[in-house]
Order: sequence, then structure tokens, then C-alpha cells
Amino acid sequence: MADHLHLAKEHADLAKAEQDIAEGQMRITEQELRIERMQRAGQDTARAEEMLAAFREILAEWHRHRQEILRTIERLQRARIANFP
Repeated sequence: MADHLHLAKEHADLAKAEQDIAEGQMRITEQELRIERMQRAGQDTARAEEMLAAFREILAEWHRHRQEILRTIERLQRARIANFP
């Protein structure tokens, strides 16, 4: 794949990763609020808290993936500059 196409794909992947992160953070906030409501109602929150922990783990993985994309973009941009005539 040509570097400029690879770079464009990485930028598209970055946009998707950032969208996933924003949506994941929203899910976490919603789950935290759900747990608070359940606690106020005296309901068992164990399963909801397990889900919250899973959401947080997934979000952390998405952040790591985003960082990898950023590193790839930086590497491609450096290579592009180095190869520019």
C-alpha cells in the first residue's frame, strides 16, 4: 500500500477510535448513573458493577489502540518527510 494511502487509512482508523472512545465513555457514565440509582433503590449492584469494570477495561484497550494508531501516523509522517525530494 502506498504510504499516502496507508496514512489516510490510519487517519480514518483514528477517527473511528476516537468515536469509539467517546461512546465508551458515555456508556461508562450511563452505567455509573445506573448503579447510583440502583443503590438508592436498595438494589443489588454486583452485576452492574461487573459490567462497569468490563466497560472500563474495554475503554482502556481502546485508548491503547488509539495510541498505537497515533504512533503509526507519526512514523508514516516522518518517513514521508524523510523521503520527500
